[in-house]
Amino acid sequence: MTLLNAASLPVSDYLRERIRTVPDWPSPGVQFRDITPLLQDPQVFRVLIDAFVHRYMTPALRPDVVAGLDARGFILGAVVAYELNVGFVPIRKSGKLPFTTVAETYELEYGSATVELHTDAVKQGERVLLIDDLIATGGTMMAGRKLLEKLGATVTEGAAIVDLPELGGSQRLRDSGLPLFTLVDFAGH
Repeated sequence: MTLLNAASLPVSDYLRERIRTVPDWPSPGVQFRDITPLLQDPQVFRVLIDAFVHRYMTPALRPDVVAGLDARGFILGAVVAYELNVGFVPIRKSGKLPFTTVAETYELEYGSATVELHTDAVKQGERVLLIDDLIATGGTMMAGRKLLEKLGATVTEGAAIVDLPELGGSQRLRDSGLPLFTLVDFAGH
């Protein structure tokens, strides 16, 4: 695909066409939205990152720090932070961080999970962009937000490539007062 063709489509359509759907993974009936093709092609990856960077260069939305959720949020968040010239903070699955941490446990469809953050990851009053690849039930992003707020930061917005609105996560996050920005939604799938 040439740059001309990339520019002729809205970013959401351009990215949607490149997200792979894997039926019945990880279990029957699930339509898994695989974003790895967006990362594999350098032009597509640039379009993806630029969509976030251009939004968050705006002074009103510019964060002091970008926090990425384990694991694909690390890929996006680190590159966006680099492009914005701000710091990056990883929010990891339990037991992966070597220093003193705070933890937040949240419910999954079948059980629970815990994410952690170093206690010195953010400073009181810092404005944080919280980023992940996908919003499904919203549990991971909600837990990440709670961790950042425990440390005195303000999560100014949650961002993701994909929203699966029928799973209710994006509405749950918005209802909690968290503004969201997503590039592609797969409603009704």
